[in-house]
Amino acid sequence: MDLQRRHFLRGKVGTHKQPTRMPWLIDIDQFSSTCTQCEQCITSCKENIIVKGDGGFPEVNFALGECTFCGDCASVCPEPLFNQSDDKAPWDYRASINNTCLTYNNVSCQSCQDSCEPRAIVFEYTIGKPPTPSISSEACTGCGACVATCPSQAIDIQLPTA
Repeated sequence: MDLQRRHFLRGKVGTHKQPTRMPWLIDIDQFSSTCTQCEQCITSCKENIIVKGDGGFPEVNFALGECTFCGDCASVCPEPLFNQSDDKAPWDYRASINNTCLTYNNVSCQSCQDSCEPRAIVFEYTIGKPPTPSISSEACTGCGACVATCPSQAIDIQLPTA
């Protein structure tokens, strides 16, 4: 199924961002042509963050919680979509913070830092302003724990831009 065509026919050209797929996918671009939409990954997710997305294809919704990288979604998949190699990172997704962050609007908030287990989000203190967040791309796993806790929906998990 060509999701780009689907977006075009629905009038969503240029407005739709790519959905976040599951960790350890071999080829994100070939996912929609190989996935059978069997929903085994959805039912196996202990965190309940994998949902049926556009076109019936599974996608990760970080508004529901974080990915613990348990690997259950990859283990139950009947198709050759995943590679859970020990030396391979689960994925290249990383957190990013946009300008709706409360600290950029002079409101003190550090909920994202409190929920970040790898401590990839740190706050830089300056005189006369609330501390501002900074994300270490090396420490960030893209787990999404910071997304659901953000009161202003200022955090997004996305692939880094080249």
